[in-house]
Amino acid sequence: MLTDQDHRTPSPARRREQMLERVEVRLRSLLNDEYRRHTAHARAAILVESLAELVAAGGERVRPVVLFTGYLAAGGAPDDPGAVDVAAALELLDTAMVLRTDVHENVAVRRGMPSLHVAHTAEHERGGWGGDAGRHGAYAATLAADLALACADRLAGELTGSARALWDELRADRCVGMYARESMTAAYLADPWPGRCVSGCDSGCRAGWYALRAPLLIGAALAGRDDLAPAYEAYAAALHAAWRLRGFLDGGPEYAWEADLLRDILLDGEERDVAERMIRDLVTRASRTVGNAPLPGEWRTELVAFGERVASV
Repeated sequence: MLTDQDHRTPSPARRREQMLERVEVRLRSLLNDEYRRHTAHARAAILVESLAELVAAGGERVRPVVLFTGYLAAGGAPDDPGAVDVAAALELLDTAMVLRTDVHENVAVRRGMPSLHVAHTAEHERGGWGGDAGRHGAYAATLAADLALACADRLAGELTGSARALWDELRADRCVGMYARESMTAAYLADPWPGRCVSGCDSGCRAGWYALRAPLLIGAALAGRDDLAPAYEAYAAALHAAWRLRGFLDGGPEYAWEADLLRDILLDGEERDVAERMIRDLVTRASRTVGNAPLPGEWRTELVAFGERVASV
């Protein structure tokens, strides 16, 4: 017998979770199909298998979470396969960037397993193959990144209008942003203090907040709510600044020794309290933005709670 609970609309978090489950299915299906296309050539299939293993170990799926939050809050249909495809495309785009970063920084372990370039270098060495093992591994990882991008673009192929423009912008911004970060670090110009983020990111560092801004805007565009773009932009900017400040205060993989030194120089107890107040003010600004946006009340509450979680990480 059905109860009243059975007839209730799922909570925002549950609706988003159901869409995330479909992203996992879509990613597996896409990469399984790609693997089957290449089974006649064992070596080619190995590259697809390597990519599939990395994607399967993807963890929290932050970008799909943000996209579905923006999409469902804007009134998007939870059963739309197009939104699931775009979320999967965002995950593949991020995987491609991860692969390139791992090669460049010679990262040994990624998502609990040997980085793809490390694994293929080891395969080369075990087999006693000709040529340089390290270059072989790096080449394999680069090609896997290209494959991830090809699959991402295939999934995003049906996008039109503002959603298409946002996807194209994101694809370019990821590359430009990675280069800008690397060149500034190499030239000793990188500054761990996120002052520009707090005062307001400009177009030059827009790629730095791709994990928030782009998925939210694409979600609104998919739902046919481009009118939400200003609110989502302001919300993402404030949260990105809060997140960057939290990272600076707490440290982590994004912050090397110079950030530790700068924290020791700049932050005594009083200055740390000031930075904590800045984070709270930024989260309040983000909450106020969505509180005034033309959104259902339950999704305003969800976006406020999401912002608080982002700033507390």
